[in-house]
Amino acid sequence: MSSARVLVGTRKGAFVLTSDGKRKKWDVSGPHFAGWEIYHVAASPADPDRLYASQSSGWFGQVIQRSNDGGKSWAPVGNKFTYDGVPGTHQWYDGTAHPWEFKRVWHLEPSLTDPDTVYAGVEDAALFRSSDGGQNWEELSGLRQHGSGPRWQPGAGGMCLHTIILDPVNPNRMYIAISAAGAFRTDDGGKSWLPINQGLKSQYIPDPNAEVGHCVHKIAMHPTRPDVLFMQKHWDVMRSDNAGDLWHEVSGNLPTDFGFVVDVHAHEPETVYVLPIKSDSEHYPPDGKLRVYRSRSGGNEWEALTKGLPQENCYVNVLRDAMAVDSLDKCGVYFGTTGGQVYASSDAGDSWEAIVRDLPAVLSVEVQTLS
Repeated sequence: MSSARVLVGTRKGAFVLTSDGKRKKWDVSGPHFAGWEIYHVAASPADPDRLYASQSSGWFGQVIQRSNDGGKSWAPVGNKFTYDGVPGTHQWYDGTAHPWEFKRVWHLEPSLTDPDTVYAGVEDAALFRSSDGGQNWEELSGLRQHGSGPRWQPGAGGMCLHTIILDPVNPNRMYIAISAAGAFRTDDGGKSWLPINQGLKSQYIPDPNAEVGHCVHKIAMHPTRPDVLFMQKHWDVMRSDNAGDLWHEVSGNLPTDFGFVVDVHAHEPETVYVLPIKSDSEHYPPDGKLRVYRSRSGGNEWEALTKGLPQENCYVNVLRDAMAVDSLDKCGVYFGTTGGQVYASSDAGDSWEAIVRDLPAVLSVEVQTLS
C-alpha cells in the first residue's frame, strides 16, 4: 500500500509526519534542527529517501542539510553560495545603484531526474544550482543580470526568490517567481530569462504594462499541463494558458483575492485550491473563519471547504510554501498555519483534520507519496 510523508519546516525546526495510505494516524518525528528557522524541506522525485532542508539563523547564517534515509538522520552538506566568484555571505555591488546581499535560502527544488541536482531560490533574489548533492552551489546568473534587475524591489518578506517550477516535459524550461519583481521563464536551462507578467495589474505600479515590479506570492502547475499556470499574487488569483505569456484573472466569487498559497489537484488539472486572507495588512482569514476554496473549473467559480476547520475566532496565516498535495488515489491536500497546526484532507478537500498541533509557526509543507 502506498503511504504519505509530510515534510514541515517551521520557525524552530523541521518535522517529518508519516502515515499509511488511509492517512488517519500520523507518526511525528522532530524537531530536527531544533531552534533553527527551517524555511523549506524538499524531497527528490528521483530518490524518495533524499531530502534537503534550508536551515538558517541570524547568528550562524545559512546551512543546507541533507538526509539520505527519508529524514531519520541529517548532515550539513554545504553553505558555499557564490555570486560570480564572490562568496554570498556579505553585501556586494554589481556596478549599479542596487545592492545585493545573500541572506537565506527560501526554497529548494530538487531535480525531477537526478537526486544530486537541486535548485535554490534565495534572498536577495537569485537562483542557484548544485550538482553534487548540495555541497557546492553555482549561481545561474542570467536571471539576476536581466536588465530589469535594478527595478526589482523587496516585498514585505524581503526580495525573495520563493517559487521554482521545473517543466517535466522540457528540461530546459523553468519558471520562477520573485517578491516583488514578478514571474520569469527560461527556455534554455537558465542562461537567459523572460519576464512573464503581461496581464498582471498591481495597485502601486503606475504603468499598467510594467515588465517587472509585481508581487507574485506563488505559482502552481499540474505536471500533465506544463503550459497552464495558476498564480496567487499580492491581490488577484490569475491563470495563464500559454506558459505565462499572458495572464487573466480567475478570482471570481472569492471573498477576498489576497492570499499566499495556490495548488492543483494531483489528478484533476482544472481543480485548484487557494486560501484567502483578509488583506495585505490583516493577515488572517476573513471573519476569523478558516476556509480553503476549491474551483473545479480552473478558476472563477469557487466553493468554500470548511468541514473540520475552525469557523470562529481563527486568526492564523498560511504562508506561501505551506500548501501541498499528495498523489494517492483520493488526492490529499495539506496546509500549515502560523499557529502551528498542519491540516490534512484525505478526500480532496471535502473534510479536514489537524494531523498535528502546537508546532512552531509553519513556514513550509511538502508531501511525498511513497510506494
